[in-house]
Amino acid sequence: MLKRHAKPPRPPRASRTASWSVNQRIAAGAAALAVLAGSASLIAYLTGDSGKPADSPAPAATSSPSPTASADNSGNSSVPKPPSTRDPVEFAKAAAGALWSYDTRTVTQPQHLAALKAWMTTEAKYTDWPSVASQVPDPTLWSRMHDNGQYATAKISEGHMPQAFTKALGDNPGAITEAYVYAVTVSGKQSIAWRGGGAGAEGRAITLAVQCRPDHDCALSGVSPRVAP
Repeated sequence: MLKRHAKPPRPPRASRTASWSVNQRIAAGAAALAVLAGSASLIAYLTGDSGKPADSPAPAATSSPSPTASADNSGNSSVPKPPSTRDPVEFAKAAAGALWSYDTRTVTQPQHLAALKAWMTTEAKYTDWPSVASQVPDPTLWSRMHDNGQYATAKISEGHMPQAFTKALGDNPGAITEAYVYAVTVSGKQSIAWRGGGAGAEGRAITLAVQCRPDHDCALSGVSPRVAP
């Protein structure tokens, strides 16, 4: 039976972040949002004029890493380096594990964000950093979690491309060849522990947009605001 002593503040779930504009929602995972909208024309969401403006700010609840921030500064980052793979499902499983893992005892919030940013695609047209940064507690909450010695680990159970995505892709195979962005839903368990022997765990699920070009390793494009089955 899990011990629960002086339970510290929990990091916010995606549903607790500030509301997004329609444009930000479309940019947050491109292909994943096309699935949720029930559209077979995936490329319309990837190249349409409704995409996220280049200067769209990050949500107020989170902060972006400074240009000089680096997870290596801590010497003990809780975020692993992205894997070298061209399999979108394998990459998404690793990315979900990175998003659900943290260690406020040894890593600052800017360092954690900087480490996550290394997972992102460098193609500005297909990246939505705010949707990823919104998964991380804001600096104030991170500080409170640090005071409690809080850290989390993740165990991934399964990853798959949502049925609606694979159907849309089957109906229009050529749609993927401009952006090569895939929707992948990952499920697993996040285990959290904190000073004083406190611990807990809960099931998690997330839908990610992953870019996997044939001649390049996969990279993270964004996080969908909803989970696609």
